[in-house]
Amino acid sequence: MNTEINPNVKKNVKWMSGLVVIVLIVLLLVLNGFSTVQYGHIGLYKTFGKLNNNTLDPGIHLRLPFVQSIIQVNTQVTKAETDTTASSKDLQPVSTHVAVNYSVNKEAVYHLMNNIGSSFDVIIINPAIQEIVKEVTAKYPAEDLIAKRDVVAGEISENLTKRLAKYDLIVNDINIVNFKFSDAFNQSIEAKQVAQQQALKAENDLKRIQIEGKQKIVQAQAEAESLKLKKLEVTPELVQLKQIEVQEKAVEKWNGQLPNVTGGATPFIDVDSFNQQSTIQSVQP
Repeated sequence: MNTEINPNVKKNVKWMSGLVVIVLIVLLLVLNGFSTVQYGHIGLYKTFGKLNNNTLDPGIHLRLPFVQSIIQVNTQVTKAETDTTASSKDLQPVSTHVAVNYSVNKEAVYHLMNNIGSSFDVIIINPAIQEIVKEVTAKYPAEDLIAKRDVVAGEISENLTKRLAKYDLIVNDINIVNFKFSDAFNQSIEAKQVAQQQALKAENDLKRIQIEGKQKIVQAQAEAESLKLKKLEVTPELVQLKQIEVQEKAVEKWNGQLPNVTGGATPFIDVDSFNQQSTIQSVQP
């Protein structure tokens, strides 16, 4: 049986194998000749380990395969969180959790990456936050750190903005997430608040008592003034008139019979006064 392969077939197989290899190489070169810069990033060419200062906007860009690469730098707002332990002005230990929103200056991406590198958050941002938080915290007593939280955060933000601007980093916002003090200090604050509340209650009670006392004095003065006016209004003429009115009502009700029993110095009817009034009424036209 003849098992020899036709030389033409061998030639065709070698040719086809070479063609496949060439196609694979071309595809590999084509695929490595393009790179994409993602949205919210800035790209930089890196040729044999050297950065090019030409920045690349988001999109597809050509590059030399196996020679060039494109590194991407995030220019979106990024959050860095740091825990810091420090002492207040009155030497109270304070643990602070700070969150900083920052971004990279797009115009200075090359300078940042060429001088610091992609680990700028660890190398620059976190140490700067810790140092500035300690510096600002030491200026305030522990109680003021709580009462003036916004002021403290504003001062930290101002100092951090100046520090990071040297490295082309922009501070967008800063938040003091938490101040944590020792248990002894927390208990002293709680006791002080309770004492202040009790003092405020006592002060309010005293004011209430004083107001009620003044109201009673005013009421008593008004009643005394009323009695005084009433006494001034009672004259002898008024008394006599009242007596006459009473006697007239008694006469109107009298049935002509004298009472069987009388007593006292005052008669049932003042006859003289009654006759005098009758005479006056008869004289009048």
